[in-house]
Amino acid sequence: MTKSIQKPKFICRKPGPKSVKILERDAKIMSPSFTREYSFVYDHAKGNYIWDVDGRKYLDFASSVAVMNIGHTNPIVTKAIASQLKKGLHCGFTDFYAEIPLRFSEKLVSLLPKHLDTVFLSNSGTEAVECAYKCVRWHSNKKWFIAFDPCFHGRTMGSLSMTHSQPVQRDRFEPFLPVKHVPYPYSYRLDMSEKQTTAFCLAELETAFSTTKEDCAGVMFESVSGEGGYIVPPKDFVKGLRKLCSDYGVLLCVDEVQSGCYRTGSFLAIENFAVKPDIVALSKAIGSGLPLGATIANRSIMDWPSGSHANTFGGNLLACAGGLATLDFLKKKKLGTNAKRMGVLIKSKFEKFQSKSNLLGDVRGLGLMIGLEIVKDKETKEIAREERRKILCKASEKGMILLPCGKSVIRIAPPLTLSKKEALHGIEILQEAIEETEAEL
Repeated sequence: MTKSIQKPKFICRKPGPKSVKILERDAKIMSPSFTREYSFVYDHAKGNYIWDVDGRKYLDFASSVAVMNIGHTNPIVTKAIASQLKKGLHCGFTDFYAEIPLRFSEKLVSLLPKHLDTVFLSNSGTEAVECAYKCVRWHSNKKWFIAFDPCFHGRTMGSLSMTHSQPVQRDRFEPFLPVKHVPYPYSYRLDMSEKQTTAFCLAELETAFSTTKEDCAGVMFESVSGEGGYIVPPKDFVKGLRKLCSDYGVLLCVDEVQSGCYRTGSFLAIENFAVKPDIVALSKAIGSGLPLGATIANRSIMDWPSGSHANTFGGNLLACAGGLATLDFLKKKKLGTNAKRMGVLIKSKFEKFQSKSNLLGDVRGLGLMIGLEIVKDKETKEIAREERRKILCKASEKGMILLPCGKSVIRIAPPLTLSKKEALHGIEILQEAIEETEAEL
């Protein structure tokens, strides 16, 4: 069988010569399943900026997919990793003991609501969600889960059974585990007021509970929908969700993989709604770029026996050393406060810009988790994928990295170390990109 020759697909403009050579090699060997958004080849990064291999500098408004909350190559983290590197890399934490994963876990629970006191460590967001799913199934001895549409919880089979965002993510992977999906409270797309959205979505949720015939283990909920479109649910919906879970004896699991670590201002996004979850999944920013996930619950819920769940690399020494330094830095520098302050600035600028823009249909967000929904027409709200693509490309050509989400949303998720000067510069670039795209229509 002759192997077809793969050539690089240039996204936006053709990059510099060093990038082109690497893209050519990449096309020959890497899985085509990756979701590459730009023909951008990373070389190094510092603070809130990234450089490609051809020396071009970019303002990072994506935080490498909401991971680098404390900025790139933060010296506090690199020092902690270097120190641990001299002592050891791996100890097999689920079979033996070590202090650094323990210290990380103690620090983590100190930042959480007091009832969340027991930790399972893993390596990624999907693993943290899988752990939450399995823990709730074991504890309750029930089989059904309820998730939302849209939602994203990962790509391994338990997580994927709940994920419901892009069709390509689920296509050909059936059969899934027993999960029912109900509408996420997406007021803009439901074309309802927040009050109407809350009533409708809670009614749909209660109907789903009744169809599981008292065999529902848990609800998996993104406190702010990430991949689905940076959607902020109405506060009354989140409170109603908590009440229904309690009324039906169902555990509320929150996926804070993208929204956690002060991205929305609070350490957990769900704290913005004054609601207490039963179990939490965290990853991304807790490791500042090292693979690290955590699932946290009360001891009365995480009560499974030895051997029921474990892994090889959970509690990795380097990851936990970096994670401990990350949590210390987030708290010491009050980055939640800065996220709120910069978020208010960015949202207010785009809300004013929205009135004169034909493409900007909705502006929403909490802290530095902001979504701009791009539409062809503000009345019909027709999705505008191609227009969004052009905006992202124009912004990248002006020296700014952004990422899409949902069907036609641009996500704004810079490091929480963002300064006012950098925020204003990013706003200027993105507004220019939108205006230039509109001028070409």
